[in-house]
Amino acid sequence: MFVDDLVHDHAKADPLIAARHSAFIATHLVVGVVTLACLPGYLALRGDLTPTEALVFSILACPVAIAFFLSRTARFEAANILSAMALCGLVAVAATRTGGVQSFVLICLPLVPLEAAIAGSRRVVAAALAMAVLTAAGIAGADMAGLLPSAAETANSMALHGVVMMAAIGYAGGIAFLNHGFQAAEAEMIRSGEARYAMLAENMNDLVTRHGEAGRVTYASPAATVMTGVAPSALLGQGLFERVHVSDRPTYLAALSQAQAGAACTAEFRLRRDGGISFIWVEMRCRSVGAGEASHVVAVSRDITGRKAQELATEAARAEAERANAAKGRFLATMSHELRTPLNAVIGFSEMLMNEKVMGIDAERRHEYAGLIHDSGQHLLSVVNGVLDMSKIETGNFQILAEPFSIESLVDNCRAMMLLKAEAGRIRLDLAVEPGLPDIVADKRACRQICLNLMSNAIKFTPPGGKVTVGARAEAAGIALFVTDTGVGIAREDLPRLGEAFFQASSAYDRAFEGTGLGLSVVKGLAVLHGGWMEVDSVVGRGTTVTVRLPLDCENAASRDAIAMASNVERLWPRAQQPGPMSVPETQGKKRA
Repeated sequence: MFVDDLVHDHAKADPLIAARHSAFIATHLVVGVVTLACLPGYLALRGDLTPTEALVFSILACPVAIAFFLSRTARFEAANILSAMALCGLVAVAATRTGGVQSFVLICLPLVPLEAAIAGSRRVVAAALAMAVLTAAGIAGADMAGLLPSAAETANSMALHGVVMMAAIGYAGGIAFLNHGFQAAEAEMIRSGEARYAMLAENMNDLVTRHGEAGRVTYASPAATVMTGVAPSALLGQGLFERVHVSDRPTYLAALSQAQAGAACTAEFRLRRDGGISFIWVEMRCRSVGAGEASHVVAVSRDITGRKAQELATEAARAEAERANAAKGRFLATMSHELRTPLNAVIGFSEMLMNEKVMGIDAERRHEYAGLIHDSGQHLLSVVNGVLDMSKIETGNFQILAEPFSIESLVDNCRAMMLLKAEAGRIRLDLAVEPGLPDIVADKRACRQICLNLMSNAIKFTPPGGKVTVGARAEAAGIALFVTDTGVGIAREDLPRLGEAFFQASSAYDRAFEGTGLGLSVVKGLAVLHGGWMEVDSVVGRGTTVTVRLPLDCENAASRDAIAMASNVERLWPRAQQPGPMSVPETQGKKRA
């Protein structure tokens, strides 16, 4: 604890550096303190110290000063160089009094670079080696020049021999303890680090895996049980790979390959849970650890199923917002186009009637203009009624007043109402009602609107000389009301969107066929409110058949509240819920609303 307190604050930031400083300070303090403790006994035996002996003891006490130098400055390399200089100085001084090149003290010089090696710095080792070489060379040179006393002349310095020998042993022991202390501290750090990492891996919710060659799992954390429902051992080898969704396996292997190449990467894939075919979404972050043959990939995988669900919900909300925005644009474009023409007619002809004297309009002209104004007003009323009906259907406020009536009479009456319009367009309007149909319990006004909308749509998109057939037939589920035409047909990309409010196949303002696009939308909504459904079968250039299937008793067909809610939420008719198939044409042709 005392030695740890002597370590400089800058060194404490790194546990490994702190361990080096602590071991260096401890060994040098021990060497210096032991030397100073031996000094009183040496004086008792020898009396006064000679200058050489005093210098030796001074050098032997230097480790204490060097230790405190490191404690105050945290300059580890400088402290090691000072220690090497002190040891070289001790050898040089002792050699001058113990035989020069023949002195046993010279064997202490290898301790100089050995002590420096523990510092872990090439510069310190190079400096210590250079000092050791220069010290040996200096002693040899002085001995060859006759500047040093011979071994016989220094025979009476046995006490000094003993002191130097003890100092050498102390230095060697200090180096040994320094190395042992550093290695012990490093081993303890490794053990504690591994223990911390093992604790994190075993207690975190994320799955930690280690991958070897070819992505084989060599370790899996206990989180495997929570994430995949199996023991960690079941993921070893290729166990984890076999649980990855087949279509996501290339992504999984590519991430491990990139990590093995040294690039940290992230991948998202589906992982199968045990006991079924359910999959969870997993985000895996992996990177390479180690080098050479000892390298491996460590991956941390996290369950992101909830996040994926939120992303899908956000994407669905964004798509719905875009759809609503597109519907608003279609509504503005369509309604402005549909309302402008009759309004212009009403305003124009009414202004002419207001100035009939100036313009000289006779009674026949007035009657003609009044008829045109009336027709334009009826068209405007039809457009507004369509919008209101569609709004009521979508909000669930359309009231169904069920009553029994003959579907045969209703279809025949609707054909009579549309006959003049069909003849004006030189279109044949046929009736095909199966005889003996039972009465149906439904909203008569709504069923009439269904029939009229389908017939009006068919006449509009059938060229002169064509044919439109309206009819009804009995089926196991109830009554099928159908309208078939020989018109332009419907293009492939428009089929899924039929029945969407304000949708028309052509978005241009100069389209060939007028209309708000509400006809089929109202038909579909009214059919759903009765517990029925609408089907469309079309081939481009050959015509279209729209069939509305209604139960015989709409009051008992389904819960009206649930139907109204479904109508409000599901604007586009889901094809997966249609009992009958919708044919798709193989060729493209002129589009229709």
